[in-house]
Amino acid sequence: MPIRRRSAFLGLTASWMLGRSSLALAAPAAGADDPRLVVVILRGALDGMAVVTPYGDADLASWRRDLLLPEPGQAGGMRDLGGFYGLHPALAGLHDLYAAGQMTPIHAVAGHYRSRSHFDAQDYLESGADERLDTGWLNRVVSSLPWVASRVDGNGLAMGLTVPLLLRGPARVGSFAPVAGQHPDDDLYARIAALNAADPVTGAAFRNGLKARGFSDDVLGGGAPRAPDGRRPGAFAVLADAAGRILADPHGPRVAALEAGGWDTHAAQKGRLNAPLAQLDAGLAALRRALGPAWGRTVVLVMTEFGRTVRMNGTGGTDHGTGTVAFLLGGPVAGGRVRGTWPGLRPDQLFENRDLAPTTDLRAVASGVLRDHLGLNRAALKRVFPGSPVTPENGLLQA
Repeated sequence: MPIRRRSAFLGLTASWMLGRSSLALAAPAAGADDPRLVVVILRGALDGMAVVTPYGDADLASWRRDLLLPEPGQAGGMRDLGGFYGLHPALAGLHDLYAAGQMTPIHAVAGHYRSRSHFDAQDYLESGADERLDTGWLNRVVSSLPWVASRVDGNGLAMGLTVPLLLRGPARVGSFAPVAGQHPDDDLYARIAALNAADPVTGAAFRNGLKARGFSDDVLGGGAPRAPDGRRPGAFAVLADAAGRILADPHGPRVAALEAGGWDTHAAQKGRLNAPLAQLDAGLAALRRALGPAWGRTVVLVMTEFGRTVRMNGTGGTDHGTGTVAFLLGGPVAGGRVRGTWPGLRPDQLFENRDLAPTTDLRAVASGVLRDHLGLNRAALKRVFPGSPVTPENGLLQA
């Protein structure tokens, strides 16, 4: 959906939803030089060891030999991250940012909770507290920042569905759901038509029915609009592009939250991760392009509710675990290295004899960004993460 009126986004938060991807925005401050923050939630529990693989750990192959990709330098292999870790080959854009010093993975990271329930873990991840709350830590961030009350359209605007718990709370928020989020996209219809094309009964019926609904031969033949790299943009890329354009506006919001599903890989994980990782990579690239010069003032935190088991299960997948990986990227990020303390994969080093042991609290990462990027002081951080004993991580951003 094209964004035609800048004033529609002044002093508001908005929620965009497309399929299993969604976007929420908040507007705590105005000005071309203000820092921007984007938080991306990967719902379903990303396997951090499949995405940032510690191929240098001698114990890795004994746990998940059939899940491993070739090492860097080999055909179809991982992308090198310094000799011990390799990045999944689907994340070409993230690897370019790593090489440019604008992306850093943080390994063996976890939230402050120890739950393997998606619902409980996501609630704790988004509330940022040791108890169940109905407000989110990013909303408390918005409340802690200077607010501009003299906007033409006021402080908030509600236009649709909802916002994630991460952004719910006292700071005024609105939501907006584009029409495209209520129907499958052209690519899905084209795939259905292609799958049935050879069937003498359903093939013609699908094609004629779709043409009667206004679909052109170009769409049905696979000619839907494509991204700059030649691929059709997915829902996450559409939302990320919208977020970047809105955040780039000097008078627009400064905080955004996006979410994408598809990470619960209990079976056939090796093949299933390619598509969501490619979509994530394309979406983050779209965000960067849309931000333009504002990318130099933007930090993106990519996080998930928990990791997955070290052992591969009997269906070629992994089950709910603990430690995983998070990503920081953006113009201010001190990238080009993998952060976090690697705990090892010997049996006696695993968490509860099954999971990657967490060595970094995700709240410490977020607090370091909030302090050094958005300028929140100690008292504000205590309000954002009530009861948190962690010390903000140092050195995440360029000096």
